[in-house]
Amino acid sequence: MDLNFTSDLVGFWNLFVVVIVAVSVIGCAVFLWMQSSAKFKPGEVTGHVWDETLEEYSNPLPNWWRWMFYLTVIFAIVYLVLYPGLGNNRGLFGWTMRGQYDEEMKAAEAKYGPKFNKYLQMDVMAVAADPEAREMGQRLFVTYCAQCHGSDAGGGPGFPNLKDNDWLWGGTPDKIKETITNGRMGVMTPKGTKPDMDAEQIKDVVAYVRSLSGLSHDAVRAQRGAELYPQACAACHGPDAKGNPEAGYPNLTDKIWLYGSREDTMIETVTKGRTNQMPAFGEFLGPAKVHLLTAYVWGLGGGVKPAPAAPAQAEPAPAAEAAPAAAPAGEAAPAEKK
Repeated sequence: MDLNFTSDLVGFWNLFVVVIVAVSVIGCAVFLWMQSSAKFKPGEVTGHVWDETLEEYSNPLPNWWRWMFYLTVIFAIVYLVLYPGLGNNRGLFGWTMRGQYDEEMKAAEAKYGPKFNKYLQMDVMAVAADPEAREMGQRLFVTYCAQCHGSDAGGGPGFPNLKDNDWLWGGTPDKIKETITNGRMGVMTPKGTKPDMDAEQIKDVVAYVRSLSGLSHDAVRAQRGAELYPQACAACHGPDAKGNPEAGYPNLTDKIWLYGSREDTMIETVTKGRTNQMPAFGEFLGPAKVHLLTAYVWGLGGGVKPAPAAPAQAEPAPAAEAAPAAAPAGEAAPAEKK
C-alpha cells in the first residue's frame, strides 16, 4: 500500500468504506435523537429479570450523557472533513502517514545527522575508542541487534556470541561492516556432502567431531567416523576441521558451538542440517549508523585488527647505459655533451 495516499481503495472497497463510516456516524446520531423523543414512564420495566427479582427499568438516557454522545458525533464529522477516513478522501489537511514520517525523519536528520556523519569520517577502531560513539553504538545495538544476540551481545542457541574472537565471515572492521550491511545466509546441508549416510554413520561422524574438540565420545565410533569425515564434512570444514571462517564454515576443533555441544543436538544438526540468516541493515540504517554499529561490535572484545598493509615495493632502478665503444685507431673519441 502506498502510504502517501489512500488511493489504494478503488471501486467497490472505496464505496464499502464510505458507506460503513457514513452509516455508523449517521446511525449513532439517529439513535440519540430517538432517545431524546422517548417518553419517560416511571416504573416501566423492560421485562429483563436477573437473579429472580432484579429487573431493568425502561428509562431514557440522561441528557448529560446523551449530549456527550452528540459531541462524539460532531467530532467524527469534523475529523472526517479534515483528515482521511472516507475512502479515498484525503481531507482538507491532506495528512498522510508517509508525510508525517518523512517530516519526523527530516527533523531527526537535521538534529543528529552531523553527529553521525562526524564519526563516519573516522576509522572504525578510532570510533570504537570514543566513549560518546560507544554509547551511541550501544543504543543502536539494543534497538536493532539485541533481539537475537542479547543485550550483552552474548548470543544464544543459533545466534553468535559477539564478544569472543570466534568469527564466521571474519571479525575485522571491514568484514563486520560487510555483514551488517548485506546480511549473511548460513546453510549446512543435511548429512553434509554424503547424503546416503544412515543413522549409525551419523553417530560415528559426530563422535569423531566431538573427539576433535575434547568432548566426551565413543572411541570406537570416533575411529569409524574418522574414515567418514573426509567424504561428509571435509569439503566445507577442511581436512583438518579448522573450517574457513571467511566463507562462513565454522571451526570444529574449538569448544564453541552455535547450537550447543550436546550429542543429541549435534546429531540433529548433521541429520537435518541448519539454516541461519542475518538480515541486511545497510539500506535501513544507512552508512553512518552501520559505521557506528560496526565500531561498537568490533570493540566488544573479540574484534580482529586488520592486517597491516603490505609496504609498497620500490620501483626497479633503470639499467645503466652501456659505455661508448672505443674509437678506432686514428680517430678521436666523441666529446661528451654538456
